[in-house]
Amino acid sequence: CSKPMKASQERTLLGPTCSLMPIPRIRLLVAAFMLLTNQAISQSKSAPKQPRLGVRSVKLLEQGGLQFKDLNRNGQLDKYEDWRLSAQERSRDLLAKMSIQQKVGFMLISTTRMKNDQSFGTAQAKEPITSDFNEEDLVASQNMFTRKPLPTPIMNAAGTTKAVTQYHLRHFILRANVTARTTAEWANKLQALCESDGLGIPAIIASNPRNHITGAAAIGTSVGKTVFSAWPGELGLSAMRDLTLVREFADIARQEWSAVGLRKGYMYMADLATEPRWQRIEGTFGEDAQWAGQMMTEIVYGFQGKTLGPSSVAVTTKHFPGGGSGQGGQDPHFDWGKKEVFPGGRFANNLIPFKAAIKAGTSAIMPYYSLPADTKYEPIAYAYNRAVIHDLLRTELGFTGIINSDTGPIEMMPWGAENLSIQERYKRTLEAGVNLYSGTADPANLLATVKSGRVDPKLIDDSVLRLLLEKFNLGLFENPYVDEAAAERLVGNAQFQAKADLAHRKSIVLLRNEADLLPLKPQTKVYFEANAARAGGSATAATSFTANEGNYPITFVATPEDADVILLWLKPSAKPLFASDGSPIYLSLSKNSIDVAYVNSLTVKRPTILAINYSNPWVIDEIYRKDASNSIKGVLATFGTTPDALLDIVTGKFSPTGKMPFTTPVSEEVVKNQKEDVPGYEEGSGYGLFKYNEGLMYKGGNKNLPASKP
Repeated sequence: CSKPMKASQERTLLGPTCSLMPIPRIRLLVAAFMLLTNQAISQSKSAPKQPRLGVRSVKLLEQGGLQFKDLNRNGQLDKYEDWRLSAQERSRDLLAKMSIQQKVGFMLISTTRMKNDQSFGTAQAKEPITSDFNEEDLVASQNMFTRKPLPTPIMNAAGTTKAVTQYHLRHFILRANVTARTTAEWANKLQALCESDGLGIPAIIASNPRNHITGAAAIGTSVGKTVFSAWPGELGLSAMRDLTLVREFADIARQEWSAVGLRKGYMYMADLATEPRWQRIEGTFGEDAQWAGQMMTEIVYGFQGKTLGPSSVAVTTKHFPGGGSGQGGQDPHFDWGKKEVFPGGRFANNLIPFKAAIKAGTSAIMPYYSLPADTKYEPIAYAYNRAVIHDLLRTELGFTGIINSDTGPIEMMPWGAENLSIQERYKRTLEAGVNLYSGTADPANLLATVKSGRVDPKLIDDSVLRLLLEKFNLGLFENPYVDEAAAERLVGNAQFQAKADLAHRKSIVLLRNEADLLPLKPQTKVYFEANAARAGGSATAATSFTANEGNYPITFVATPEDADVILLWLKPSAKPLFASDGSPIYLSLSKNSIDVAYVNSLTVKRPTILAINYSNPWVIDEIYRKDASNSIKGVLATFGTTPDALLDIVTGKFSPTGKMPFTTPVSEEVVKNQKEDVPGYEEGSGYGLFKYNEGLMYKGGNKNLPASKP
């Protein structure tokens, strides 16, 4: 700039030091500056962000100022250890490093037990369950469900250290119901063991539902009420008719599960409640396929997010292609219930909720034990049924995730394949499309099948690749560990339970309200009795409620004779699923642990409000008929809830908004004549007492707690 300038250069830019610079040079410098700035911005946007790495025994590798876990301890950064790469690339690299023994072990998911945990065992625990490992194998020679001898013993659970280091297992099902801290401590110990072994592949820990009030909690179906936030049963979530709150439920449960190290759910059931006698209806979202599909969408998004990620809990949707139309209502855990029938021609109707779950991105799908009867498909259990699993689920419906067998289709429930050897069963199910086998902890038979040359090795690699992708997407390779103290604070906290309490109230359905008896007027004297049942299905003595503590504007009295109104809450209980014996299933109250004579003697004493807990569509004509004169003036439906929620509805503290998730039959006769695959609302005008989607509200509008917001 110190040289004399030509006239064409006299246009200048005044800089910070008042120096003069010719325009052409300015333009070059500005362009260069802008180029460098844009490059810096671009690089900052694409620059890898260091994730939090959880380690216990392996060393960290540093490269370019970033850290990585040396999971295989070879002192160098392998592709599968490089979190900057895609899950696909990392999975393929790890797959190539795995031995056939590691691959086969990776394809099993079995029960795992904490110290003193007797899940599936016959002995009673003498000491409290702790967060230490249970190193005992659990081997059975009898089918745990049918109670018949097995053709070959099955190892239901392996000692933890052996399972990880000798059998190469990395998928586990936790059954124990313990504190949040105990679960978190145990999960961290398990992950530390996995990190210390071989390629350092982390574990994934699954569970059945843990957030619901249910009278039918059992190993293999639902853990029941736990330290987690306690919500209505699945039917109750459906009855709310509030998809926003359903999403909130799933998101809250996701936070609780991931906080303790549970990263996979054996849930939820996309099966339809079209056969009212089926003993697993309580775990469904009702009889309407379209609504069940909407429920599944919110469930998957709430647990997984729009894509599977480090904060997700992976969902296993079950039981494909729908288990709700078993012949006579029997269940395929047993040979007498192995047939799934479609007398109404509604096979395709069962697929609707699964299509919704697939579209939402469910990580896994579980086929049921059933075999299809009188359809275009071969009558062989779905885990063996290539036309259903490969052709329909994979090809037609486009599912790309994990196909996870139900517990024990090889050794225990091989319906339609009973004459095949164990190795032939593995071959058939692998070729059908099964990727993950539930129920056995011993890989010997699967390994022998693979080594025999009976199956294409590509089937094994395809399965392991899908399973690895799930783990990488969940972020388990970076940090499978949890904060034990934080888990204890988060799980079941008051804010979460407040949302659950709202759900309880929204789940209750008002079905009848003669003379506008409800809500009860202030100072009404109420005899409130809950009539439940023992686990074995026998009737129990009633429990009456007399304490109020100023929570309600009514007065509780000790006897029905002292009352103005009787509030009777019946909780019928069918024979437990795993106590089934193949005998016909009935829905009448007298067949399901209710003392009908006692109920009828009670309800004639005073005007009665009847609340019924519907775990099935009970037939209540022994105590209530719509065409008769009844002393029962109000009828409410509950689906796994609390006395407080029911009282809030009855006293008007919360106005009812729930709708029935299924139709209840008017009699045993119509149940006998209904079609297993047809929803109750299509069974004809004479079928239903209370209709699907039926539900009343109080006159004068709602005075409810604030509704949940999107």
